[in-house]
Amino acid sequence: MAVYTEVAFDEAAALLHTLNLGDLTELRGIQGGIENTNYFVTSERDGATLEYVLTVFERLGFEQLPFYLHFMKFLAGQGIPVPAPAANAQGEILHTVQGKPAAVVDKLRGRSDLAPGVAQCEAVGTMLARMHLAGRDFPMSQPNLRGLSWWNETVPVVLPFLNTAQAELLRAEIAYQNHVAQGPAYAALPRGPIHADLFRDNAMFEDGELTGFFDFYFAGVDSFLFDIAVCLNDWCVLHDQDHDGSLDSPRSLALLGAYQAVRPLSSAERALLPAMLRAGALRFWISRLWDLHLPREAALLQPHDPSHFERVLRARVRDTHALAALLREDALQPA
Repeated sequence: MAVYTEVAFDEAAALLHTLNLGDLTELRGIQGGIENTNYFVTSERDGATLEYVLTVFERLGFEQLPFYLHFMKFLAGQGIPVPAPAANAQGEILHTVQGKPAAVVDKLRGRSDLAPGVAQCEAVGTMLARMHLAGRDFPMSQPNLRGLSWWNETVPVVLPFLNTAQAELLRAEIAYQNHVAQGPAYAALPRGPIHADLFRDNAMFEDGELTGFFDFYFAGVDSFLFDIAVCLNDWCVLHDQDHDGSLDSPRSLALLGAYQAVRPLSSAERALLPAMLRAGALRFWISRLWDLHLPREAALLQPHDPSHFERVLRARVRDTHALAALLREDALQPA
């Protein structure tokens, strides 16, 4: 949602006409995020005001994007509240803006809740489980492009920017994750299409109701447990500068319990949740280091602080054994 590609008003208006989305009245660049160019788009059609999000993809290519867009379209058709991509008269949902791939999707109602409580975490756990169950029937497949292979490729690139203690932690954790990935429990994890980036700012609430998930452009086929771990690491920790990365037990148990009520965790998932919580923290520490030290130019760009996920990872390593308390059967029963 940084702005790398400046989109002219007339070009956006022409695209809306092609998609039969009305007459463009406002085009506003979205500040925040680091991967793609995003604009809020407002139009008028038949006297009604309509709102969309225009995304111009900066790293993903035309060959990769059909998976993400069709996954969103599929989930919307299954009753999961996600933004549906707009199609042209030929049914195409992947478009071109200034020579780059682009999409226009519905804008969800409400706003993100950056200070979620137990109720919000329960709602996220329930909808995440519903999404995983629905996604099992999605016919397309594409790996998680920010998964273990990417971590192994990127760690040597960011290591030179770290101090000795940070480099030791990064080397030790990538070795641990490679070891986990070679084990039978990892091979037994249930898999399917996952969001892989379901942070608090990728969900919307209105009047206390979860209105949907968005920003599926890191999605891919991976373990459902990794998706759960990514959520726990963002929705269930403190985000002030003095936090130590620890999980908040009430919110964690609320999210896990709500998820479990819809899709019960397997024995392999219970065994590997502490390891996947470490994996989720590692993934975003690596990507934030990469974005900070190897940035791209953008009109609006605020790279995230890598130290947050360094602290989260240190906490997950420290608490690996204590986290088993989250997996007690009685603690995960729905309220």
